[in-house]
Amino acid sequence: MPQKKDGMLFEMHPSPAKSKDGKTLYYARPLKGQKLNIKQIDDLCEKHGRTIGYRLENAFEAFLKEVGYWLAEGYRIDTPIGSFAPKLGLRREITDPEDVKGRDVFFEGVEYNPGKLWKKEVDKWLNGFRPARNGNTECIMADTEKLRQTLDRYVGNGGMITARQFALFTNLTYYSARKLLDEWTEGDNPCLMRTRVGKQFVYTAI
Repeated sequence: MPQKKDGMLFEMHPSPAKSKDGKTLYYARPLKGQKLNIKQIDDLCEKHGRTIGYRLENAFEAFLKEVGYWLAEGYRIDTPIGSFAPKLGLRREITDPEDVKGRDVFFEGVEYNPGKLWKKEVDKWLNGFRPARNGNTECIMADTEKLRQTLDRYVGNGGMITARQFALFTNLTYYSARKLLDEWTEGDNPCLMRTRVGKQFVYTAI
């Protein structure tokens, strides 16, 4: 059976629960290490024409500062991506509500209720699932044409890629992915340019 090439990468982990015959039950979770920060999301929104200019980071900063005040006042905040509400805790056991004092209450955090919006939105893009299994690195590295095709798919037309993303898309290890990307920035005719962004390098086509 051919291996699935798209869909969400997942990995399996043992759980504390046991099956009826005493064997360990496993659970699935998305592949660890895949993440995007707000700057990268800003870049992607700009690239895909969802925003004009890099506005998301500023919008989130403004949202955080304003909403922080109203959460501290006890308000529930309804937004297009879900609702936020202050979560309170008690410092001691209370059996009589009349006995409670303001100092007995503390701010425990923020409760987030996404509602059904996220499931509906993610379902539109979801294309199944595939187990995250690293293949033989030497075999993958030997297929230079396929690696270049993968690279062109993500850095063509002004795109960018990180070593972690390239490792994910090719099933290479992070070390091998970074080594290969660095090689493509060297020599007389490099095809990539490497730029440090924060604590990582971003690779763009030349």
